[in-house]
Amino acid sequence: MALSTTVSQSKRIKRKAPRSFLKRIFKRQKPHLRLESSCDLLVHLNCLLFIRRLAEESRANACKNKCGIIKDQHVLPAAKVILKKSRG
Repeated sequence: MALSTTVSQSKRIKRKAPRSFLKRIFKRQKPHLRLESSCDLLVHLNCLLFIRRLAEESRANACKNKCGIIKDQHVLPAAKVILKKSRG
């Protein structure tokens, strides 16, 4: 492999969910809400899955418009489609 394609051991990828941040946001927005211990991980996973679906749908919109770059005009209709699918 070429040197430019390898990842050095000194650069570590952050692989943890921002658990304390999510818990703090939950407590500020809904202080009366009682959540399980792993609920913040499920919320983080749901957010990641939404972003992945949004990226796929945006890429499809960009290809449909014969554009090589995903722009906001591709993302906004994709978000509406995804939200419509999730509501039923």
